[in-house]
Amino acid sequence: MLLVLTVALYGGVRLAGSAPALVHGPQITLAPSALPLYAVLSTARVLAAYVLSLLFTLVYGYAAANNRRASVVLLPLLDVLQSVPILSFLPVVLLSLSAVLPLGVALELAAIVLIFTSQVWNMTFSWYQSLTTIPHELREASSTFGFNNWLRFKTLDLPFGTIGLIWNSMMSLAGGWFFVMAAEIFTVGERDFRLPGLGSYLQAAANQGDMRAVIMGVAALIFIIVLFDHFLWRPLLAWSDHYRLEMSERDNPPTSWWYDTLQSSRLAQWCSRRLFVPVTEALDSWLIRRFPPPGPSQGIAPAQALGVYLIGGVAVAGLLWGLVSSVHLLSHLSLPEWQGIAVGVLATLLRVVLALALAFAWTIPVGVAIGTNQRLANWLQPLVQIIASVPATALFPVVLLLLLALPGGLNIAAVLLMLLGTQWYLLFNVIAGASAIPQDLSYTAALIGLKSWDKWRTLILPALFPYLITGAITAGGGAWNASIVAEDTKFGGKTYITTGVGSSIAQATAAGNYPLLLAATLSMVVTVVLINRLVWRRLYQLAEKQYRME
Repeated sequence: MLLVLTVALYGGVRLAGSAPALVHGPQITLAPSALPLYAVLSTARVLAAYVLSLLFTLVYGYAAANNRRASVVLLPLLDVLQSVPILSFLPVVLLSLSAVLPLGVALELAAIVLIFTSQVWNMTFSWYQSLTTIPHELREASSTFGFNNWLRFKTLDLPFGTIGLIWNSMMSLAGGWFFVMAAEIFTVGERDFRLPGLGSYLQAAANQGDMRAVIMGVAALIFIIVLFDHFLWRPLLAWSDHYRLEMSERDNPPTSWWYDTLQSSRLAQWCSRRLFVPVTEALDSWLIRRFPPPGPSQGIAPAQALGVYLIGGVAVAGLLWGLVSSVHLLSHLSLPEWQGIAVGVLATLLRVVLALALAFAWTIPVGVAIGTNQRLANWLQPLVQIIASVPATALFPVVLLLLLALPGGLNIAAVLLMLLGTQWYLLFNVIAGASAIPQDLSYTAALIGLKSWDKWRTLILPALFPYLITGAITAGGGAWNASIVAEDTKFGGKTYITTGVGSSIAQATAAGNYPLLLAATLSMVVTVVLINRLVWRRLYQLAEKQYRME
C-alpha cells in the first residue's frame, strides 16, 4: 500500500508539471455584504464532501469488516490514506486536476477532495469499529432468521453503529470547517489558487490583521453551526436513542423540538406513508430477491484465478516502474536534506505525543460527563460543535503573537495548534462511547454500590476502550496534518517557522520543490503507519476480543 501511494504521488507530481504556469485567483472582498454568498458556497462544499464521506464510509468499512480477503488490502490502505498529510497532498491533486480539467472545475473538485479527506477517516474507523464489536449473539440471531446481507445491514449493522456514526459525523463537519480555509486559498509557487468562500474570507482577514472581519466571519460560521445543531444533529440524536443496546429506558433521553415537530406534522406523516414506506418496502423486496442469504462458498473458478493473476502481474509491473521513477526523483535530494527530514520527523513526533497526552487528559472526563448526563449535553453539545468548528488557523496568528515573547513560544504555539486539531476527534468518540453504555449496566453498578474509581475501572473505561482507540488513531492523523500549519505560520507579512516535518512540507510546497515534498510526505506517512501498526492496531485487536458489549 505504501508503494501504491508512492507511485500515485509520483504520477501526480509528473502531471502537475503540465499545470498552468501562472494562476491569479479572484479578489476576496472583506465587505460584510459578501458574507452570505461566501457562507453558502463554503457550506455547499462541506456538505458535498460529507455526502461523499458517508458513502465511502458505509461501503469501505462494511467491506473491511465483513470480507476477510478484502480486509487484507483495505485495512493497510486505510492506515496509509488517513496518515497522508492533507495539506501536502493538496498541491499534487490541485496541479494534476488543473492540468486536465478547466481551472474552475479543478479548483472546486480539489477543495471538495481536501475537505473529504479531513472528514472521512474518523467516520470510517468508527463504522469499522462498530461492525467488529457487534455482539456474537446478535449476529447468530440474524443468521438464524436467514437474513441476507441487505437485511442484516438494515436491521443490525446500521442501527448498532448509528450513535457512533452520528457523533463522528458531527466531528467530520467540524473537521471540514477546520480545513476549509486551506481548501479555499492555496498558493504553489507563482500559482495563486483561490476560491470565494468563508474560509478564504477568514484567511484574507487574518493575513491583513483585520480583527473586525475575522469576528464577522467567525460569527457567520457560528450561525451556520447552530442551524446544523438544531435542524440536523439534535433530531438525529433524538431519533437514534432507540438504537441503544439496553433493556431499560434512559432517565433523560435526548430531545429535539424539530424532531417532535416533524413527528406531529401531517405533511411529514403523509410523506412517510405515501412515499417513504412504499419506496423502502419495494427496495427491501428487490434486494432480498437480488441477494439471497449467503450459502456455502464456491471458491474461485480456474479461469477467474488466471485473470486475477494476469491483472495482478500487470499492476505489479506498473508499480515497479513507478517505484524506480520515484527513487530517481528522490535521488535529487542531498544528504543534509534527508538528515533535516529525519530531525523534523522526530521533532514533530514529540509534539504529536504531547498534544495527544493533553487531549486524553481532558477529553475523557468531559466526554463521559456529556455522554452520561443529558441535561449537561443539552448545554455543552452545541458549544463543543462551535468551538471544534471554528478554524483555529484563523485565530492562531493572534495566539502566536501572544506566545512569541515566552521562552520556546513558537514550540508551545505549535503544540497548541496541533492540540486544537487533535482533541475533538477524541472528545466526540468519548461522547459516543459514553452515550452507548447501556443504562442496565449503570443501574447494576449503582445497585452493587460501586464507588467512583471502581465504576470507572470496571464499567466506564472498558466500555470506552474501542472508542478511545478509534479516536486516538484519527486524532494522531489530525495532529500530524495540523503540524503543516502549526510549524510554518504567516501573519502580518512575517513567516514563523520551527523545526519539523510539517514545516519541511510547507516550505517545499511554497517553493514547488517536488522531490522534497515527496520525501517529507512519505516520511510522515511511514512514521504514522508504523505507529498505527505497532501500537493502535494491536489495541484495536484487544478491543475486538476483550471489550465487546456482550
